[in-house]
Amino acid sequence: MSEANKPITACLIIIGNEILSGRTIDANLPHVAKVLGQVGIRLAEARVVADDEAAIIDAVNTCRARHTYVFTTGGIGPTHDDITAACVAKAFGRPFGRNPEAERRLLAFYPPERVNEARMSMADMPEGVELIDNPVSVAPGFRIENVYVLAGVPKIMQAMLDLVLPKLEGGIRIQARAATVYAPEGDVALGLRAIQERFSQLEIGSYPFFRPAGPGSTIVFRGTDAKAIDQAVEALHALAAKLGAAIKDADAG
Repeated sequence: MSEANKPITACLIIIGNEILSGRTIDANLPHVAKVLGQVGIRLAEARVVADDEAAIIDAVNTCRARHTYVFTTGGIGPTHDDITAACVAKAFGRPFGRNPEAERRLLAFYPPERVNEARMSMADMPEGVELIDNPVSVAPGFRIENVYVLAGVPKIMQAMLDLVLPKLEGGIRIQARAATVYAPEGDVALGLRAIQERFSQLEIGSYPFFRPAGPGSTIVFRGTDAKAIDQAVEALHALAAKLGAAIKDADAG
């Protein structure tokens, strides 16, 4: 595959013990996947790692070598377990310390009586980064090469990502269609495999369900070729007719 046709991919690294413990349910992954897909960037991988230095460094270095873009969420707040920025500095082998512009923003935002070392630690970053604005609570994220370090709080993360998106190099927009077949997944499987082989350029996923009226599967078609997606959905309709199963178009997932 030539460099011109190489897919533009991304990885999301979700950082935090609270996610792994089940105390907090991550809400960032669905949003990141959706908005990146809209600009033609495929979220090809997601990892959840603990607040552990070695784990974060390994994830950052592995994923930045594998993907066009890496986004991290979490671990850039003011508490002792917010170690993401320091870990990213070590991953890149860069000095770590107070960023003057980030410090200026924090001092301008907080009244003097609320300035303390914990809050100011949010201005500590690897040397030579590009700041990512935080229109919600001021404390910025940052970019270092192809790694974008974002807040974990969904509202803040989304605001940061909105500012980052126009600067990213996207590809052809990823499109999706879905159809629901009211038949057991096992009845559909062989025919669906044939459709996947015929339309190998698409990602075709089957998501079964069990409802009072009976079992079924929602089939989701994703790719950059809208015509191929339409043809694959038509092939699924033909398969359903052959099986004597009801089918209807559904919202893409």
